Amino acid sequence: MPTPESYSLDWDDLKYFLAVARSGTLRGGANALKVNHTTLSRHLAVLEDRVGSRLFDRSKAGLALTQLGEDLMPHAERIEEEMAAASRVIIGRDTQPSGTIHISLPHGLSMTSIMDDFTAFADAYPDIDLNLQFSNQVADLTRREADISFRIASEVTDDVVGRRLVDMSQAAYCSRDYANKVRDNEGEGLEFIGWHEPLGDTTAPWILKSWYPRATLRHRVSELVPLITLAASGLGMAYLACNLGDRHPDLIRAPFQKPLPYRGIWLLLHRDLKNTARVRLFVDFLAGRITSRRNEFWVSGTASI
Repeated sequence: MPTPESYSLDWDDLKYFLAVARSGTLRGGANALKVNHTTLSRHLAVLEDRVGSRLFDRSKAGLALTQLGEDLMPHAERIEEEMAAASRVIIGRDTQPSGTIHISLPHGLSMTSIMDDFTAFADAYPDIDLNLQFSNQVADLTRREADISFRIASEVTDDVVGRRLVDMSQAAYCSRDYANKVRDNEGEGLEFIGWHEPLGDTTAPWILKSWYPRATLRHRVSELVPLITLAASGLGMAYLACNLGDRHPDLIRAPFQKPLPYRGIWLLLHRDLKNTARVRLFVDFLAGRITSRRNEFWVSGTASI
């Protein structure tokens, strides 16, 4: 017989105990749990072996609780109530999720229609808060620097769960006044605003592959927002994703070109979070809205390379 210190109760065994106690028979308990008679008898025997004493007195009239069984009954019922309450919490959170989602995304997306998608999600799920971290640094999801990451990339090799939502097109953009300077001469006499190309360089591989290979690389910026602002002011042309450039009221696509393929927009999360209710809702919601507007990101007439 086990010592009191070795008693170990299992909730599955207690379920069988409660079913028999309430029905008064093995058959009634088995029917209540929708199990066969043998399964219930085995669990009941295991429970009695663990407590080291009988929990029921057997007779032709059925089963009656022993004193130990009567003492155990309120504890088993409390455990049953707690398990039911825990199940309700889990189910309730799944159907009505709440909490905060930490999202990392590049600065450029702040000027796109994806911001409207965030607003629509927040309206649809008022108990979920969005914590948006705008950075051009790639968030390390394995270190939980974010729950979800939007990334502009050709491919993703991280150990994460990801969706490539849409492919993107890019084109050279400029102000309307600057567009009057553009001729069908491969960019002769025109200037591009660059990023981090070495000082002194007057061209770059992306210029040579563009529709304006004779244009000059002259100015440089370190961030996307100034690049867009300077191009809109007429400083020169800038290559931008079409879903961003087409949205700006003071920019147009420069003449004598076709949009070119760019990267894709990825929605990434750590695989441990894929079944978290609020994260799953966000991913499905945003993915559905963004993919429904594919033509906004991959525009008509994009040239093949």
